Amino acid sequence: MKTIEEVIRAISAPDELSRAEAKKRWNAIAKPLGGLGQFEEMIEQIAALRGSTDFDLKPRALLVFCADNGVVAQGVSQCGSEVTAKVAVALADGHSTANTLAKNADCRVLPADLGILNFSGHPGLRNLRVRNGTGDISIEPAMTVEECRLAMAYGAALAEEQAKQGTVLLAVGEMGIGNTTTSTALASALLNLDPDEITGRGAGLSSEGLERKKKAIHRALARRKAANNDIIGMIADLGGLDIAAICGALLGAAANRVPVIIDGIITAVAALCTLWLCPDAAAAMLVSHRGSEPLASQLLTELGQTAPLDAGMHLGEGTGALMLMPLLDMVYEVYRSGQIFGQLGIEAYQPLK
Repeated sequence: MKTIEEVIRAISAPDELSRAEAKKRWNAIAKPLGGLGQFEEMIEQIAALRGSTDFDLKPRALLVFCADNGVVAQGVSQCGSEVTAKVAVALADGHSTANTLAKNADCRVLPADLGILNFSGHPGLRNLRVRNGTGDISIEPAMTVEECRLAMAYGAALAEEQAKQGTVLLAVGEMGIGNTTTSTALASALLNLDPDEITGRGAGLSSEGLERKKKAIHRALARRKAANNDIIGMIADLGGLDIAAICGALLGAAANRVPVIIDGIITAVAALCTLWLCPDAAAAMLVSHRGSEPLASQLLTELGQTAPLDAGMHLGEGTGALMLMPLLDMVYEVYRSGQIFGQLGIEAYQPLK
């Protein structure tokens, strides 16, 4: 299994000639220039990443990284850690919301256990266990740096495995009660943000629960040891096994020139960490939606992205990423087989001066 440093060294810049050729093709199709807006740019981005104006969007897979977070002990979530295992089993058995969406998106779902609390395994759930849940970040580090590196390496290896098996489009999701707390704590530290302003209710916290969540994050920030320029140390200190594995998967996808769709704030925080480790990894990342958490808009700004979907979602499991896939299919069909101006006897649009 490759180290994260080895994965990063394999990441190269996108092919700008292919991006320009893809844009040229868009401009020849009988529609207003840029008429499909951001979706056209996504297709151009994939062309640049793949190094070709002709590519496929199938087969594809959603990687769902599952792990528990010790900070749940501080009453930061509506339900207990036992729910992580139940949803992970549902993902493996094909019964979760993500599975339903994935069936309609023609996407395989590959859940993995990085550290579900007191979990003995289940068929269809990849065993990538690093430890039995994380530490409570309000009083101790989530994990050691070595454990963080291992979780990242597992994520990168899973992305590389999928690429070698012919998967041409990936999405990342997560399942772990308490992970909006860890992701908010990590973002607060990285971006020097006030937790009181960016902490949300997650899957549905009461006002009292929200106050407990904010206090737990403040305690975690006061306790933390890692410096902001030590990204892996920061994830180990304040993050979670799911965040670490997603970060690794994003790097692995970029190294193999496979586009990967980001989901909600947990995956967006992982994406931010990824870009700080390797800016060239941005070429592989597509954003799906802006979730309802207060932190969502700030993260998109930091990623330099605008989300095409904005429906107040906060479900997790990669559901937002899955919902983008059918839209990409429709747009790509226009790109691939749309009528050009000459075929319709219409004079081509010209760029405005």
